[in-house]
Order: sequence, then structure tokens, then C-alpha cells
Amino acid sequence: MVVPEGFVLPPWYLLVPLLVVLGGVLALLWTLEPPVTDRTVIAFAPWMMFGSTLHVLHRLEAYPDSIEVLFASPSVYLLTATVAGLVWIVGIFLYAGGLQSSIERVVGIVGTGFFAVFAMIAVVDGWEAGTFEPFFPVISVVIAGIVTALAWLALGLWFTDVAATTSLTGVLVVFGHALDGVSTAIGFDLLGAHEEVPVSRLILEAGEALPTAEYIGGGWLFVLVKVALAVVILGLFKEYVEEAPRQARTILALIAAVGLGPGVHNVLLFMVG
Repeated sequence: MVVPEGFVLPPWYLLVPLLVVLGGVLALLWTLEPPVTDRTVIAFAPWMMFGSTLHVLHRLEAYPDSIEVLFASPSVYLLTATVAGLVWIVGIFLYAGGLQSSIERVVGIVGTGFFAVFAMIAVVDGWEAGTFEPFFPVISVVIAGIVTALAWLALGLWFTDVAATTSLTGVLVVFGHALDGVSTAIGFDLLGAHEEVPVSRLILEAGEALPTAEYIGGGWLFVLVKVALAVVILGLFKEYVEEAPRQARTILALIAAVGLGPGVHNVLLFMVG
């Protein structure tokens, strides 16, 4: 099995319109050619978290049966990308018309609002069900922050040019994958969580087979691999960011989302489920 468990596509009458709208949004953005800077990537961070929140609500069975498949993986991320892209387009026009001081302001504020509202719905659901447990989720975020700081310090000391070039985008990439790694490790070692991604499960099982597993668990290897890969990717992207910053930062934003999205999903699911 090469795809995550729970991977399901919606029926064609939902999938086709979704893909058509997403394709139209991407085509318009391609035509408009908005700038993609560090501020742009950071502005989209709440949207990465928002998509994960929608998926958590799907796992809590919060949606009507007729549309719940849209919030399963991977369609929930296509849906989130479509909405985020539309907001980006609106931000471009508001900025061009002098109604907003920056495009990123619109994208960031709307994304943060969406994430906050839907995350609160999930939290309230967990609170009412008596399953609200914030301890390990908070610990996951704190440890991920510490791991990110240490990794970025090491990168800045030994590969200063990489850290300087990738800047805040690079920080988000490292933090996203650190959060995914740490939350997955805590879930695997302490909460009895089942890893759905086959490759990730293999790494966790490899860590569990090491002699150190008896003392510190097996999840540490997964954290190490995730953070190391993030740092290596930043090193490989250094020249690309210098030569084509718009394209390079767009790809790095997607790489950050692959880490931050699952990481936030884990944190929120552990908190409410």
C-alpha cells in the first residue's frame, strides 16, 4: 500500500466541479503573476492549518453525509486550496484598487479567521464530548519549537547562506516538519496512535526496533528524519530561491504545507479526540 489509509476520492459529480474551479483559480493566478515573498508564504500558513482543521472535523463526523467526502483526504486539501486561491485573487484586486495596504494582509487575516473559527468548533466538540485533553498537544508544539530553533541555529552557524536566503520561508518549512515529526512521535510512543502513511510507519517501526526504544521510544528517529530532510531540501533550494524566488518559494510553501498540515492535524485531533 503506497497511499495513506483513509485516502478516498469523492464521486465524479463532486470531484469534477472542484477540479474545474481549482483549475480556473490556478489559471487566473498564473495570469496575474502575484509576487511570492516570505510574507506571502507566512500569510498562507493559517490556510495550511485550516485545511487540517476541516479534516479533523471530518474525523469527528461533523459534516452532513451528502458532502462529508469532500472533507476527507485528499479532497479537503483541494477544497482548501481553491478557497485560499480565491481569497488570494480578491486580495490582489483589493490591493490593486488601493483598498488594502498589501495582498498578504488579506490572505493572512482571512485565513487566520477561518482557522480560528473552525478550530474552535472542534475544541467545543471535544469539550462537550469530554475528550478535550490539551497537555500532549501543547507539549508537541513546545518541543517542535525547540527542535526548530536548534535546527535553525545549526543551519545558521554552518550554512549561513542557506538560512539567509531561505529566511522565514525556510523557518516555516523546518517548523512544519518538526511539528509533524514531534506530534507523530508522541502519538506513536505515548498515545497509542496508528500511523496512516506507509513510509512514515516504516520509519517509526525502524525506530521502535532500535535498542534505544526501551528508554526513549521509537519516534525520535522519525523526528530526526523529518527535520534532516527539511534542512537538506532548503540547502538544495538555495540557488533556486536566488535565481527564481517566486517559483522557488511557491514550491517551498507546498513543502511546508506537507509538514505543517499533518502536524496541526495531529495536534488538534489529539486535543479533541
